[in-house]
Amino acid sequence: MTATVTDLEIARQRAFLVGSLFDTAASLDELARLTDTAGSDPVGQTSPRHRKPDPATFIGSGQASRLAEQARRLDVDVVIFDDDLTPTQQRNLQAIFGCDVVDRSGLILDIFAQHATSRAGMLQVELALLRYHLPRLRGRGTALSRQAGGIGTRGPGETKLETDRRRIEQRITRLEHDLAKLHGTRMTQRKARRRNNVPLVALVGYTNAGKSTLLNRLTGTDVLVEDRLFSTLDATVRRFQIPDGRQVVFSDTVGFVRRIPHGLIEAFRSTLDEVADATLMIHVVDASDQDAESHIATVRDVLADLGAAAIPELLALNKQDSADPIRLHRLLALHPEALAFSAATGEGIDEMLGRIADMLAPATVVATLTIPYTRGEVLAALHREGEVMDERHGETAVTVTVRLAPDRVERFEAAIA
Repeated sequence: MTATVTDLEIARQRAFLVGSLFDTAASLDELARLTDTAGSDPVGQTSPRHRKPDPATFIGSGQASRLAEQARRLDVDVVIFDDDLTPTQQRNLQAIFGCDVVDRSGLILDIFAQHATSRAGMLQVELALLRYHLPRLRGRGTALSRQAGGIGTRGPGETKLETDRRRIEQRITRLEHDLAKLHGTRMTQRKARRRNNVPLVALVGYTNAGKSTLLNRLTGTDVLVEDRLFSTLDATVRRFQIPDGRQVVFSDTVGFVRRIPHGLIEAFRSTLDEVADATLMIHVVDASDQDAESHIATVRDVLADLGAAAIPELLALNKQDSADPIRLHRLLALHPEALAFSAATGEGIDEMLGRIADMLAPATVVATLTIPYTRGEVLAALHREGEVMDERHGETAVTVTVRLAPDRVERFEAAIA
């Protein structure tokens, strides 16, 4: 049974937003941007007064009834909470509001369902959706077994979901198996990259920080660039030659946000493992955003969860052409190791490439080896595994100047001794 994500054009829903109990600063603004990305128009919003979740309705029955009346006056189609709701809370709130109620995880999953294009991305999204919907089957009727239009009703593509847990669990098992095979393929590719001593430079950052624009600027590619959250979902990998002549691989992965749903972290682990395997991370920050400092902390928290906190990081403050000079100066003072640049104009890119070359330099050394003509296989291996900078032919041997990892130099020296 194959599942894909619907691409039907639908009328934009009217959405009412309920801010977070735990993260009020800028939470409604980000929730509005997520809602817009999902294809709905925010027409009203509020910050809840409760600071302790109610087991039945999360915000308390009295406040829920008041908000329901406000939502009815605005003629909304969906109410979106910036916190995660239990299945019981979601059902009770839908009964009170008389329309669909979606929580933060459901909203982000819906966006991912619309933006996944690769086979791996679609499998990972479907797996996360099934895990999310499984405990919510009771009371949903046939909502999960049809194509629908709107946040929270999209479901994992064309899969004919019914309220049969056994069938869904079988599908989850199958998806896990398929993703494990894809993960094995990725691991083979990574081993080949390590053998060839090609550094992996991962572009990481908060969503919409400008990673895809930077990748386009660096490598001349045409990765989708859009002023929306999660406009890029599937990892993009491009080979590039840095100024000192070395080949590196740049990887642009999905952006991070506050409180990424746990199901997405688990489902996308094979994609996010690309970050943990990096030689260097370029942490792209939108310096024009007033919450840039909290975005830096969020990204570093996620990287720590992925086991990537120890990887060398180049903090790159993007949009210096449009950032408030005082805010940019403050960020540079707080992070003296950072550099400012503009992916849109190219300003600061040359400095960035120089910094990348300097930070990758300790991983390799330059060695000169003299290889007899009778050892042609050693010369061939040098070309495969290193960066040959000079090659001079003598009567009985060839002298090669090559850039290699230190352990590779020792191995080649032993081979021709």
